[in-house]
Amino acid sequence: MTIDRPSPNHAARPDGAAIDLLVLHYTELPLAESLDILSDPVRAARVSAHYVLAEDGTVYRLVPEERAAWHAGQSHWRGREALNASSIGIEIVNLHGDRHDYPRPQIAALIELCRGILARHPAIVPQNVVGHSDIAPRRKIDPGLRFPWKALAEAGIGLWPKPDAAPVEGDIQAALQRFGYAPAGALAPEEIVKAFQRRFRPARVDGVADQETRALLGGLLDQVGARA
Repeated sequence: MTIDRPSPNHAARPDGAAIDLLVLHYTELPLAESLDILSDPVRAARVSAHYVLAEDGTVYRLVPEERAAWHAGQSHWRGREALNASSIGIEIVNLHGDRHDYPRPQIAALIELCRGILARHPAIVPQNVVGHSDIAPRRKIDPGLRFPWKALAEAGIGLWPKPDAAPVEGDIQAALQRFGYAPAGALAPEEIVKAFQRRFRPARVDGVADQETRALLGGLLDQVGARA
């Protein structure tokens, strides 16, 4: 079920801007409070998202997709910044994203919602389905360690590493940047590794570019043709 719950917090996209990025967040707040904050026009830092997804799977539509919502903040992906201009943002209601699993009805609704968005915006390639922690690793950890990225990839949304890939050799920061992460100079190198691990190896997020981390990254770069 989709409910219109308009937010005044949005802007026109720049002329010619392609919608080519889908950013997934969690709220860390209950549904009602999240909707109020994302629709508040008088907050010092106004925020919004295109959609809010409740725990029972209900979808709240806040901002039309053709408009820019204010959800990404200071962000970087694949050599670009100011990602509100080219992205669609989904806020998923989850109070403790690193402590408990997302409910099945919520994830089923998320898959349906994402499939619709991807069908409407074919410029959003699998590599451009990201978490807030991917595009803002210094500031954000959502959608959290328990977010089911693999299940989404199996449903055709985003990517998951190919198994048994050869580990990436050499400069891990350069390899992470080829996948999409910010350049090493923008953040402490271990923070970028942690952002990658948070998504693709949540069992151990330590910032160490060990062989397992390098193999996971290799399994992604092979899919996007960016190993070297």
